[in-house]
Amino acid sequence: MERCGSDTDDTPLLPRRNEDKVQRAPACCSSRYGLALLSSFGFFVVYSLRVNLSVAMVDMLNTTRQSSTNHSGSVCPAHANPPRPKRNHTAGVYDWDSATQGWILGSFFYGYILTQIPGGYLAGRYGPKWLMGFGILGTVVFTLLTPAAADLGAGYLIAVRVLEGIGEGVTFPSMYTMWAAWAPPLERSRLLTISYIGAVGLVWFVLWSFLVFDSPNTHPRISEQERLYITGSLKNELSTSAGHIPWRAIATSTPLWAIVVAHFSYNWTFYTLLTLLPTYMNDVLGFSIQQNGLLSALPYVGCAVLAVVSGQLADYLRETCLYRTVTVRKSFSLAGMIGPAVFLVAAGYTGCNYTLAVTFLTVSSALGGISASGFNINHLDIAPSYAGILLGITNTFATIPGMVGPVIARALTRQNTMEEWQSVFYIAAAINAFGAAFYALFGRGSVQPWAVHAASHGD
Repeated sequence: MERCGSDTDDTPLLPRRNEDKVQRAPACCSSRYGLALLSSFGFFVVYSLRVNLSVAMVDMLNTTRQSSTNHSGSVCPAHANPPRPKRNHTAGVYDWDSATQGWILGSFFYGYILTQIPGGYLAGRYGPKWLMGFGILGTVVFTLLTPAAADLGAGYLIAVRVLEGIGEGVTFPSMYTMWAAWAPPLERSRLLTISYIGAVGLVWFVLWSFLVFDSPNTHPRISEQERLYITGSLKNELSTSAGHIPWRAIATSTPLWAIVVAHFSYNWTFYTLLTLLPTYMNDVLGFSIQQNGLLSALPYVGCAVLAVVSGQLADYLRETCLYRTVTVRKSFSLAGMIGPAVFLVAAGYTGCNYTLAVTFLTVSSALGGISASGFNINHLDIAPSYAGILLGITNTFATIPGMVGPVIARALTRQNTMEEWQSVFYIAAAINAFGAAFYALFGRGSVQPWAVHAASHGD
């Protein structure tokens, strides 16, 4: 194996190449890559359910009372092509001010935060398959109630969005628990980033129910070669005390807190754009809802593409070039957090140059996809046996930006001026840069002692 480069890391506690001791199973038509593809379909459903209201919001509001210098109510002149679609007059419009809009957009995360740690615990104890399946199914059901709740009033809509968040909150902890059992160490970046790229929720639930299993040992159709490859590559990284959770060691783990800070910081920018980009496109740049939906999707298409590419590159660097895991994770985190911060700030100074504004926002979000192979996967590196719980912990803190970010942003942009939105972008960029620096200082890439020999700690 040719060595492409070298670097230093904290001395690993376990052998770094467990796969060398077992025969590698081919990826083509394998159960683990089938799981990755079906997971991508599931996460496509998850994010569609989460963001649909953000796009629809711009056309749900009663704009007749707004005073403006142009007919569109936006800072920049409205676009003539394609022509703005006529409003469906059978659908209701609502007199929600900026503060109410902020609470509605953030309400999902008040439910989402509640089931992060419980989701990780339950997935580890009872298995992740059905927990994730029913979590997404519940979110689908409550999403169907959104129009009726909006007609009843903002309070009812907020309540429904909270319930959606409760259902969706178990999905990521469940998926990390699943990958702890399914992802060979040197394929983690590839498999998880495929999961993130992408029919309706009910169809997904049926496929998930019949095609996915909690571990290779319970899968009836997996080849024996692949089963031995996965279990053999993970045998030295999983805890020997499966029923014991070292809560004290987890709570005092510096590498975990490095992930917490990075996750919180990245999500501040991510959720700012996820919930408010359609509003910015409409109120500032003057795009219609037809244009808005397409243009608001561009940043996330770019993010998905770079996430997959970065996953392939990250595992290539670790497996073929023998770069240490910690070096890869930190490098990809820095690129995936500093890059978005720079282009987000730049987007605030493009004025009404629509092409440049959309380009900078797209590049900002796209570069964020690189971090999928950085801190975002680091839970599986430092404690694969407890990856679901660790993800639940970090995602609990990382959900706070989704709760307060839209409220703060809408409070800062009451007049929808360029200067107000520049402040929003500066805040997000500064938080992103801080998180990247913190993770670069304190992040680690090897399995921690408490994650393997938990029983001896007595926590």
